[in-house]
Amino acid sequence: MKTAIVGLPMVGKTSLFTILTGVHEAARVGTLEARVGVTKVPDERLDALAKIFHPPKITHATVEYLDFPAISKEALRDPGYLASLRVVDAMAHVLRVFESDTVPHEKGSIDPLRDFEDVEMELVLSDLVVVEKRMERVDKDRKRMKSPDLDAEFALLEKLKAELEANRPLRGLEFSADEEKRIRGFQFLSQKPMLAVLNIGENDAPRMREIEEQYRTGAFAGKKRTSVTAICGKIEAELAELSGEDAEEYLKSYGLQESGLERLISATYSLLGLMSFLTAGETEVRAWTIPMNSTAQKAAGAIHSDFEKKFIRAEVVNWKSLVDLNGYPGVREKGLLRLEGKEYIVKDGDVLVIRHG
Repeated sequence: MKTAIVGLPMVGKTSLFTILTGVHEAARVGTLEARVGVTKVPDERLDALAKIFHPPKITHATVEYLDFPAISKEALRDPGYLASLRVVDAMAHVLRVFESDTVPHEKGSIDPLRDFEDVEMELVLSDLVVVEKRMERVDKDRKRMKSPDLDAEFALLEKLKAELEANRPLRGLEFSADEEKRIRGFQFLSQKPMLAVLNIGENDAPRMREIEEQYRTGAFAGKKRTSVTAICGKIEAELAELSGEDAEEYLKSYGLQESGLERLISATYSLLGLMSFLTAGETEVRAWTIPMNSTAQKAAGAIHSDFEKKFIRAEVVNWKSLVDLNGYPGVREKGLLRLEGKEYIVKDGDVLVIRHG
């Protein structure tokens, strides 16, 4: 899963990227290249299972983050910048909510909604250029030959153009399976799911959930495939330097139960419709990322393509039952280890043992 961290200058996006991934700024000076880093998805279920099985290996799910230079007309004309941005699964747009006398805002004032709309507009205009160029090409082909396929594509492009000319991102449109297939190759920027990340000040941290909800039910209400989460960059920087227990105490001092990074990753998963199932044994305890509502057969394919092709059955148990009853013998004895077929819909936190040919 690739998530682009985007935003205007001086909003805290690069600091957030560094805290998330441990990749520091020296890797990019004066270029439009995105910096890449990978972070583990925090999952206390893995730690609990590891205490039962004592495996030599614990493997967390991972998220790949790309830190992009500030989005602008100039950046979106750069082929390398565009190519990197098009392949991401989602965007996390860091919005500055914090006030600071020492960190100026390039627009002279703090207005996260204005900043969000400014970046949205750049994405919309970039997509409009792509749509208009493709329409020219398709129209030329239609004049040379009659083709229902070209007519269908042109009609779809007209629909896209109308939406973009109304200054609306394409993520707000619903597409049929055929339409989705036709436009997939364009990888439109304004169609990608968007997570608005409110970077609040330290003084507002105790009100983090309240602020988040205020934006979610206010300015961002009704925006399709758009989610909101809040973090405090200053607190996250402090947490990155603390050990587990100290970090927990530090969070409690602000009335917070989890770090902003955990909230950000959880919000990204939810936005993209993803979840994790687990595998557990004496050799490894591992989390696997799959789309929600995946069948057991599709989940098996996440482990290995042969498991999907030769799938027979899956043994399924909830991770908590496996921990509470101290392993597979305990859940078998209680009748909690179920045999499920290939159409079983896997739930978040299921532990699977795949039987295959």
